[in-house]
Amino acid sequence: MTGKRLALIILGWVSLITGIIGIFLPLLPTTPLVLLSAWCFSKSSERFHLWLLNHKYFGPIVSDWQSDQGIPRKARNRALLFMWAGMLLSMFIVWRFWATLGLFFIGTAVSFHLLRMPLRNEEKEL
Repeated sequence: MTGKRLALIILGWVSLITGIIGIFLPLLPTTPLVLLSAWCFSKSSERFHLWLLNHKYFGPIVSDWQSDQGIPRKARNRALLFMWAGMLLSMFIVWRFWATLGLFFIGTAVSFHLLRMPLRNEEKEL
């Protein structure tokens, strides 16, 4: 096993574990860390990548990102809502001008990115 491959596997697992912790900690993002682990696994271990794609909870996140179909409107709106709730809470708790300004610009940039992403056409199941 090469050093690069081992480093990517370790980074993938650290990212995934940190993402799992992010489920319970409000300001630690889960989805970007799961996507980072999927990228690391795709470059280093087909077995781990397939395991992540077939995972009950994380698989749909990775599959949605890797497909060209876009993201569900409900998921995008939920991401925006929770992101801004966390940002506003952080701005209130920190209450420093530069930190507040930085959080505002980060939130605006991420919102802009999310709003530009294509939305998936979802048909209602009967």
